[in-house]
Amino acid sequence: MLREPVSGIVTVSAGGLGGKTGRYEKRLSDLAGLYEDTAAYEEALAQLGDPLVYAVEDFRPNDQPGDLIYGVTRMVPGRIGDEFFLTRGHIHAKADRPEFYYGQQGKGLMQLESPAGETRIVEIGPQTICYVPPYWIHRSVNVGEEDLIMVFAYPSDSGQDYGIIESSMGMRHRVKVDGAGGWKLVENPAYQPRDRATINAIMTRYE
Repeated sequence: MLREPVSGIVTVSAGGLGGKTGRYEKRLSDLAGLYEDTAAYEEALAQLGDPLVYAVEDFRPNDQPGDLIYGVTRMVPGRIGDEFFLTRGHIHAKADRPEFYYGQQGKGLMQLESPAGETRIVEIGPQTICYVPPYWIHRSVNVGEEDLIMVFAYPSDSGQDYGIIESSMGMRHRVKVDGAGGWKLVENPAYQPRDRATINAIMTRYE
């Protein structure tokens, strides 16, 4: 059965998507354990009253192979200690599924990590397309002073695995302020590398 084509207007100023089928938000209280400076995290919660960190509006036609989910992510600017506001991050449950992000506003990073612990950074600004290849863990970081707005799309049957970051005690590197108006990568001393069996299991191709 053929589905009808649809369109959705991206409202950059609000980070919204016309015709969306869903929306979810993550507030600072949802991101417990992600930041290195736990005292700064607790202080921010107390002072700021659990602010919104990011919101996602998406269109999900179905979860069948061969279709796409697309949407808009809006990330607000902010810091916890010397780390920027970030998303939880994930790898796709079907790890051979890719994703792309298309920057609309703001200044951000896509922080990527291979199952073996290699780090890559792709800077995202307006009119920048970031391609996330299969098998890469990825998270977004707002390193600017305004909302970071990105359009994204990925295969409908991808799924998300958020536990892969938690089980390794975070990603291998943290993105921190560099003291000169920019950012830098710093090794995460709590990071637990994945063993060979875990890496092999992730790299198994899903049909």
